[in-house]
Amino acid sequence: MSDTQRDILSAGFSLALIALTGFVMQRFFLPLVWAGILCVATWPLYLRVRAALGQRPIIAAAVLTLAFACIFIIPVLLGVAQAAREVPMLANFVVNANSNGLPVPGWVAQIPLAGNAIGDWWQATLSQPHGLGHFFAGSAVGGFHSARDMLKILGADVFHRLVDFGLAFLCLFFFYKDGEALTRQITAIGSHFLRPERWGRYAQKIPTAIRATVNGLVLVGLAEGVLIGIAYALAGLPSPALWAFATGILAIIPFGAPLAYLCAAAVLLFQAKVGAAIGVAVWGTVVLFVADHFVRPGMIGNATRLPFLAVLFGILGGVETLGLVGLFIGPVVMVLFVTLWYEANVFDSAPPATAASNRGATPASPAAPERTQ
Repeated sequence: MSDTQRDILSAGFSLALIALTGFVMQRFFLPLVWAGILCVATWPLYLRVRAALGQRPIIAAAVLTLAFACIFIIPVLLGVAQAAREVPMLANFVVNANSNGLPVPGWVAQIPLAGNAIGDWWQATLSQPHGLGHFFAGSAVGGFHSARDMLKILGADVFHRLVDFGLAFLCLFFFYKDGEALTRQITAIGSHFLRPERWGRYAQKIPTAIRATVNGLVLVGLAEGVLIGIAYALAGLPSPALWAFATGILAIIPFGAPLAYLCAAAVLLFQAKVGAAIGVAVWGTVVLFVADHFVRPGMIGNATRLPFLAVLFGILGGVETLGLVGLFIGPVVMVLFVTLWYEANVFDSAPPATAASNRGATPASPAAPERTQ
């Protein structure tokens, strides 16, 4: 057997082994990715905790993992508890509205131009007994699920989310504990297939992009929830803290906050608080516009040296193609692409006599972010 044939077989064996591993591990990719994102985003904090604990990596990893688990779990438990107290009231409202009909609210007649038409439609449909059920039964949903079916669907979904949640934090612990060794191994593999200079040029961009995206999405989203939550409290919305929590979670996704504050405005409309509903909708739109168009792209773009459109397309395209985890992967992909763009631009513009010497040099791209680990 020749050396070429042996190399081909060796490459085929390696690819087959990688494909088989991916097939076996496909169920756990999402927890691994979430754990990796959180580990990279909080690695400087882990180093400080480890130093404070006398360079004990296992203890530091356990403390930080438990701390982040509590940060995620406690608000969710509080939200679930508050929602559980509100569910019976909402269920009674829906049952009564479906059995006896839903009267036309007084504010409907005040709607300019279309108020009378909406009132007539409401009177002919939702105000009739079982009109709410007929309204939903005629939609694309195809009718109501029974309570038992809904509990089964919800229970299975919650169970899978809890499993992913636990696996993500288990992976996070080991990523903290073995992070430096794992980084050395990844660097060795990357440098083997690419030149060490080029691998370092790309690898140093990833941690900065992830941290900037986490700060720009999570922190800004939570700030949106706080600001809009103040409007909920001033407007007299029931359970404003729960609504603010839901708004903050949805605000992490660009343009996700309107789903929360417009529903809150609808609740205020049903309570005949027209002015408060308009105020919540307007204030939420202003906060969302400023955060999503100026604050968030600025935080991410300034840290990663990305243009505004690259940040926007990275976030929205990541969500469109990869779901929620694409919020963080999309900007990273755009950072690597822009790095490649600058690299190719420098190589193409270099004089022929010096192009070869520039192959190993860092391109004249924006200032490189700090390296980690």
